[in-house]
Amino acid sequence: MEIEREAPGNDKARSWRANVAQEDSKSKLDGGDQPMKEPAWKRFLAHVGPGFMVSLAYLDPGNLETDLQAGANHRYELLWVILIGLIFALIIQSLAANLGVVTGRHLAEICKSEYPKFVRICLWILAEVAVIAADIPEVIGTAFAFNLLFHIPVWVGVLITGSSTLLLLGLQRYGVRKLEFLISMLVFVMAACFFGELSIVKPPAVEVIKGLFIPRLKGDGATADAIALLGALVMPHNLFLHSALVLSRKTPSSVRGIKDACRFFLYESGFALFVALLINIAVISVSGAVCFSGNLSPEDADKCSDLSLDSSSFLLKNVLGRSSAIVYGVALLASGQSSTITGTYSGQYIMQGFLDIRMKKWLRNLMTRCIAIAPSLVVSIIGGSSGAGRLIIIASMILSFELPFALIPLLKFSSSSSKMGPHKNSIYIIVFSWLLGLMIIGINMYFLSTSFVGWLIHNSLPKYANVLVGLVVFPLMLIYVVAVIYLTLRKDTVVTFVADSTQLVDAEKAKAAGEEDDLPVPFRQDLADIPLPE
Repeated sequence: MEIEREAPGNDKARSWRANVAQEDSKSKLDGGDQPMKEPAWKRFLAHVGPGFMVSLAYLDPGNLETDLQAGANHRYELLWVILIGLIFALIIQSLAANLGVVTGRHLAEICKSEYPKFVRICLWILAEVAVIAADIPEVIGTAFAFNLLFHIPVWVGVLITGSSTLLLLGLQRYGVRKLEFLISMLVFVMAACFFGELSIVKPPAVEVIKGLFIPRLKGDGATADAIALLGALVMPHNLFLHSALVLSRKTPSSVRGIKDACRFFLYESGFALFVALLINIAVISVSGAVCFSGNLSPEDADKCSDLSLDSSSFLLKNVLGRSSAIVYGVALLASGQSSTITGTYSGQYIMQGFLDIRMKKWLRNLMTRCIAIAPSLVVSIIGGSSGAGRLIIIASMILSFELPFALIPLLKFSSSSSKMGPHKNSIYIIVFSWLLGLMIIGINMYFLSTSFVGWLIHNSLPKYANVLVGLVVFPLMLIYVVAVIYLTLRKDTVVTFVADSTQLVDAEKAKAAGEEDDLPVPFRQDLADIPLPE
């Protein structure tokens, strides 16, 4: 098999296969196949953790704000968007996990080996911008929670968020499982808080179920709110994160081991995203029940028309009492703090994968944290709570813009024989995932372009200023479309799956004998030093 750009790869692969053969024979003599004889539930528990880490991207303060706005504007009518979005999220997250398990590399590393230098530098910059944009709602949401619970200024809350995240990341010295356990506990704290709010407002169950399973887009702004909900759910940096986190598990080098790991990660991600779905449903239902109640004051009704993370706490306090606002603050604190941890992890993997930078963990954590909180700190100092709230909206638009540059490489790599070998996506998954992916990308592009054109028509700038803005932005939009088409149509040139003829013959013989699950997987694993917790 020819490798067009990484000529030394074949030699590496042959050397690696020889080492694997020796290790496999030795492990069988030493009883190394014992883990495969453990009960399935024990092997499943060993894979629990990454799914809860990535599920936080669907529970971060940016998602909570769009949920609150959707409920306040349309009650329960947009719950079906959350359901569809999280089903799609489960599909793409499982593809990211499978990519890491099969190739032994995460998405950023495969992008680095696949694309030309200029393209991968652009992808790295876009990925870093996506991490910063995703971190803005998380940092600001945590700062709002500190302000609500302890009455401290928002900009001070931003600084506390940055420092506390670094302290929590210090848990990684005790192992990744400890940090994953902490994240899981924070997810369940969020669930308890919002389910507690749900028990207070008691929304009608029939209306909630109708909203969940009957698609409707009624009323002014329903389409825009549905697009905002969908755009806030799918985070580009999350795809890099999931493909890296699965590498912290020791997957047996056999076809059965790979299949089991992919299946276990799918089950775990499904459970974690189901919890995320329930929390999103609770947030929308609470917001819809409160804002459509009959005893709202005119002041509270005005807040419902423009609901944000900051104003929703005052609304809950006025309508449901002070204790409800405190519970909301605790949930917001858990959401923001846990999301900032995963955002920092994403930044580390992206930097390591694209640039192959080797540095001490504390220095890498400090660098990614400072880069991420800088915009939030500046805006919160200058603009206060209102400026910080507007920054969340801008960050959500940036994430919608960024999505194709992580999603398209993932869809291509996970469907490629040169990357995944026999573990590539089936034709049904390929068609379904590409249709959903292109639909999401198309919706986001439509929303961004129409929003810009609408702003250009209705703003109060002089005509010459609008002309200048158009001359700058429209060529950039054209470059954006061309870049998306390039990533979609470009043919993969680097082979990471390497199999020789003798292995293929052995595979056919084993398949005929019904023993193919015990064969070593003929994939190339040349990952050097991923910075996972010890």
